[in-house]
Amino acid sequence: MNPNRTGRRCVPSSALSVPDIDWQAPWLADWRALGKPIAQQVAAGCPQAQALNQARDHLPVRFVPQADLPEGQAYEDFIFAHGQVPTREGLHDFFNALCWMHFPLAKKRLNQLQASEIARAGVGQERGPVRDAATVFDENAWLIQPSDALWTALTEHRWTEALVDGRAQWAHTRLWAFGHAALEKAVQPYKSITVHLWRVPQEVGAADLDAWLAQDLSPDKLASKPFSPLPLLGVPGWWPANEDPAFYRDASVFRPRRWTAAPEKPYANSEIEPPA
Repeated sequence: MNPNRTGRRCVPSSALSVPDIDWQAPWLADWRALGKPIAQQVAAGCPQAQALNQARDHLPVRFVPQADLPEGQAYEDFIFAHGQVPTREGLHDFFNALCWMHFPLAKKRLNQLQASEIARAGVGQERGPVRDAATVFDENAWLIQPSDALWTALTEHRWTEALVDGRAQWAHTRLWAFGHAALEKAVQPYKSITVHLWRVPQEVGAADLDAWLAQDLSPDKLASKPFSPLPLLGVPGWWPANEDPAFYRDASVFRPRRWTAAPEKPYANSEIEPPA
């Protein structure tokens, strides 16, 4: 399938594996130095959990085979209780582990929030707003450090302004990958892959990002879901086809924002006046 067209990837992610990762992809620039050597070990036959544990010391967790997760115990609760991350072979858990290596404090914070919600409300079919948002963040978040003008254009889905007219701004806009499910999808890119942007203030330096994020991931903020969507291949410079402004005119991918009308106050009607 041509990734410049609308639609999903033609090969399911389960058919792809760690050796299929293109480490030259621009969205993997920050993860390449650490991730590529581990991927090479996995491709050579090393069990994934073993290769990951050998790569980085001083993490708050260890990676263990999926079989170590007892039947009936919630995944997040097991990590919180034992400091061990059940890890399957394959892309999804590989990228999850790399995220633990890059953002150990933020990942630990997300796990604490998820475990706390499970302890409060049980696993259940309904996650609740905090656990639901924490899962969205964990799977699909992308961190962005934009100017005020760029952030406003993105949140209002003014795609031409943000990605065509404001293209030069992106050379000064910092992006960090986080969501491991989004990274799994991007191993075989397609146009409609959409990530959830989480804004990082300008004063936060790269060296302080993990600590800042761990503090920023509060239950109240997560429950408010302050995400903004961005089709990943729309980032200027990340996909050859987006050099053509027509790339962004695909409204099935670059969708207009759906505004929710605020409820009208009774006295908005000229015949009804508020009390004096």
